Amino acid sequence: MEISLVVFDIAGTTVEDADSVNLCIQEALSAAGISATREQVNKVMGLPKPEAIAKLVERAGAIGLSPTQIQLIHDDFVARSIAHYQHDAQVREIPGTSLVFQALKRARIKVALDTGFSRRITEVILTRVGWPQSGLIDATICSDEVAHGRPFPDMIHELMSRCDVRHPRKVAKVGDTPVDLEEGYQAGCGLVVGVVGGTHTRQELEAYPHSHLVDTIRDLPALLGLKTA
Repeated sequence: MEISLVVFDIAGTTVEDADSVNLCIQEALSAAGISATREQVNKVMGLPKPEAIAKLVERAGAIGLSPTQIQLIHDDFVARSIAHYQHDAQVREIPGTSLVFQALKRARIKVALDTGFSRRITEVILTRVGWPQSGLIDATICSDEVAHGRPFPDMIHELMSRCDVRHPRKVAKVGDTPVDLEEGYQAGCGLVVGVVGGTHTRQELEAYPHSHLVDTIRDLPALLGLKTA
């Protein structure tokens, strides 16, 4: 299958997460007097973060919270996430990620990133791992830049337009959450690749639409018949 564009998720797929997204959401909710378990947060992982937080608030039974109060929880989450990605020593690209990007570029395959983060958080992450200066990324898009975030296909469709890729069968979507896989499926991507060992296990991802499940994105070039060195 000819692939012209690969769309990668960020946290847990290309950047070490160390469960920080989950923890920052839990902490922001807790500061507002709302409790959520790791498992509950994981069920909304990958969604646009305002939507994820609103779902968790509703599931916690805190239905009296106003949209303004929910926005304040999200603002707290953003502040915690920015602090984490700016300062935590664990923040780095998942080992081998740049080598995968390089292999794709050598094969004239475009590399893009999409995410459930807002642009504010995304820019902090990209700066921290040094990708803007590397020339390895052709395009990035965030959930606050489209009408509908994951699992809807809006971000992939927009990236296709920016990268001049006209047919979704020439796109591979790679991510570590169920909504990544659903996004790729809804977009009609030729490959929908789940990365296990991020936020979800192989068994958890098997229930969602996919063409392949891999242990790490380092396995992706082999799927495309490419070498990383």
